[in-house]
Amino acid sequence: MKYSVAFRNNVLKKVIPTESRSVIEVSKETGVSIQTIYGWLKQAKEGTLDEREDRMKAGDRTLSEKFTLVMETKGIPSECQVEWLRSQGLHTERVHQWEQELARKEKALAEMAALMALKKKADALWGDREDD
Repeated sequence: MKYSVAFRNNVLKKVIPTESRSVIEVSKETGVSIQTIYGWLKQAKEGTLDEREDRMKAGDRTLSEKFTLVMETKGIPSECQVEWLRSQGLHTERVHQWEQELARKEKALAEMAALMALKKKADALWGDREDD
């Protein structure tokens, strides 16, 4: 899976001294596998970590990367967000679009869960009518 250089560097900042969080914790938070993070750490120590930005398009980001970026943006004061987003190769509009997409999907999932719960109750009350 391809991650942007900025995203990779943000993940690495979380596991190296200053924050020094566990690789497992950061992996769960970001959706990046433990092996990938350890590989990046090894490359950083050896000095073989590729720092070239391949100019990843916003649409090329993974779902977990989008989610992580949206959540991290929420934690940044509004006066610093534009600068931080630019460092990630993003614009405010793109993150806002992702937020709307997440909200829409969350609403659809909640609706589907409610419909499934109602179907289960109806089946319990009246029996499964699919066999008729």
